[in-house]
Amino acid sequence: MASTKPLFQTFNSENLTLPNRTVMAPMTRGFSPDNIPGEDVAAYYRRRAENEVGLIVTEGTGINHPASVSGASIPVFHGEAALKGWENVVKEVHSVGGKIVPQLWHVGMTRSKGDLPNEEALPVGPSGLSLDGEKVTEPLTEEEVGQLVEAYAQAAADAKRIGFDGIELHGAHGYLIDQFFWEQTNKRTDRYGGDLVGRTRFAVEIIEACRREVGPDFPIIFRFSQWKMNDFKAKLATTPDELERFLQPLVEAGVDIFHCSTRRFWEAEFEGSDLNLAGWTKKLTGKPVISVGSVGLDGEFTSFAGAETTSLDGLIEKVENEEFDLVAIGRSLLMDPEWVKKVHDGRENDLLAFDKESLKKLT
Repeated sequence: MASTKPLFQTFNSENLTLPNRTVMAPMTRGFSPDNIPGEDVAAYYRRRAENEVGLIVTEGTGINHPASVSGASIPVFHGEAALKGWENVVKEVHSVGGKIVPQLWHVGMTRSKGDLPNEEALPVGPSGLSLDGEKVTEPLTEEEVGQLVEAYAQAAADAKRIGFDGIELHGAHGYLIDQFFWEQTNKRTDRYGGDLVGRTRFAVEIIEACRREVGPDFPIIFRFSQWKMNDFKAKLATTPDELERFLQPLVEAGVDIFHCSTRRFWEAEFEGSDLNLAGWTKKLTGKPVISVGSVGLDGEFTSFAGAETTSLDGLIEKVENEEFDLVAIGRSLLMDPEWVKKVHDGRENDLLAFDKESLKKLT
């Protein structure tokens, strides 16, 4: 196994310093009864922090909108009880020297009619279309879009107030922000629609509104993907030039770090280059980037079947070559809170294979 030293170098950017290059990837767990994270959730994140995870990104947590999440056990990020729960999570992570950001989320049209916690709340999206392009509800009005922007901004303000170290905006995988990005789900002809750049307007307004609330020094991470939950081959950008046009408005709006979601981190994004999506994003924007996708395992996470451990040599080589700055680890860390510490200590033989039974409990 190659030296893991590159993974354990300090990360310094304008707004964020981390002890190493590891990130806990956001993973929906659904262990928050009544949408409120409890002591067990706080302990779950604390365990990762005390085992040397550089930065924790929480599971997706719903902004203050009645249709933001789909399920009564998915945590939300509004209301006194939920925010108190999250404040306790922050306290536990900070008590062992960790850093943590919440992933602010709205599921958009992936919510089904009648879903909890608010059964009467209809799913919302740019054009009222499901990910398969079927009409489900009416398109959002401009006034409703503005209310959603404000809900994100309020969540950002609350994140700072209760002590988080930054925020991550979930703009990936076919959820609300991504539904504005994707031409299949955004057929609008107003300022929130149009070409690839026009379709970034909603995200731009969210980033700008969050920045106004948190000030210049609070990190804003933005997660995006090409793939959607219903279409692993979907592309927002088919060439580096298109990707640059897509990313530029987000950079100008105030993103500090891009979290570039792929299913397999080792796959090249465009023909003619070995760079993955994170590598291209860094090259085109100059911003720090997080790469993610089946780190340490031989099966991709979208199947959620079991997966065996695999060599980290290819990953370490890409970090050493500065193709990306940070590495998000998902299922390996879900399975084993000590994964990062084991890698740091050279105990790769002690790393655990992924067992889907681990999804059923908070370990």
